[in-house]
Amino acid sequence: MSRRRRRPEEPENNERWLVSYADFITLLFAFFVVMYSISSLNEGKYKILSESLVGVFNQPDRAVKPIPIGEERPRTTLPTVSQVDEPGDKSSPQPDDPLESIMQSMREAFSDLIGSNQLTVRGNELWVEIELNSSLLFPSGDALPNDNAFDLLEKVAGILAPFDNPIRVEGFTDNLPISTDRYPTNWELSAARAGSVVRMLAADGVDPRRLAAVGYGEFQPIADNATEAGRARNRRVVLVISRHLDVRRSDVDVRDRKADVAGMPR
Repeated sequence: MSRRRRRPEEPENNERWLVSYADFITLLFAFFVVMYSISSLNEGKYKILSESLVGVFNQPDRAVKPIPIGEERPRTTLPTVSQVDEPGDKSSPQPDDPLESIMQSMREAFSDLIGSNQLTVRGNELWVEIELNSSLLFPSGDALPNDNAFDLLEKVAGILAPFDNPIRVEGFTDNLPISTDRYPTNWELSAARAGSVVRMLAADGVDPRRLAAVGYGEFQPIADNATEAGRARNRRVVLVISRHLDVRRSDVDVRDRKADVAGMPR
C-alpha cells in the first residue's frame, strides 16, 4: 500500500508589510510636497500678477467708485448749499478741513507705527506729509512690495480715497550704491518704489488722476548716511497730499520747515 507524499508547506512571507509601508511613505511624501508648495507661495507676487491680468482684460471697468470706510468724509470741493438751508444759517454743520481730517485719521489708524517711529505724519495749511520707512513696504534693494505692504497701503487708501486732493508719492534711498540689471542706480530704485505705491493706491480705490510718482534717489537725506541708523531713516517713501492741484510742497529740507499751523502739530 503506497503512502501519499505530503506537499511541502510554503514558507510564510514575513515581509508583506513592506508593500503597505512603501505605499504609506509615498503618500506621506506627496502630502509634504503639497504643503511645502502652498506655504512657499508669495502672496505679494500673486496679487500683483492677478491685478495686472484683471487690468488687461477689464480695463474699461477698473475705475469703480471706492467703497467708503467708516463715516462718509467731506471731499475737498465743498458741496453746494442745500435749498432747504439758508446761506446765513449757522446751525448747519460745516465740513471739516480735508487735510486736518486726513492727519487725524492717519494718527488714529497708525498710532502703533507712529509710536515706533516707522511712520510720521506732519503738515501745514498747504499740505500733509505721510512718511513711511521703506522696510514697512519693500525688501532690501527691491521695489516689489512685501506681503505686509498690501494691508498697510489698503488702510492708507481707505483714508485718502474719499477726498479729491492731489497726492505725490516720493521715493528716497540711502547712499549705498546699487547696480543690478533692474536698478542700475538708486534713482531707478527710488522711482520704482514710488511707482509701486502709486499702483497699489490706485488698485485700492484712490482716483489715479490724483496720483504722481517721483524718485529722488540718495540726494535728499534727512539723516547722516555714515551710520546704519541714519541710512535706515533715509530709506523712505513719502506721500504728499496737497490742498489744491496748483499747490505743491516746495522741495526743502524737512528740518527747515516752519510753516506748520497751530493746532496741526507734527
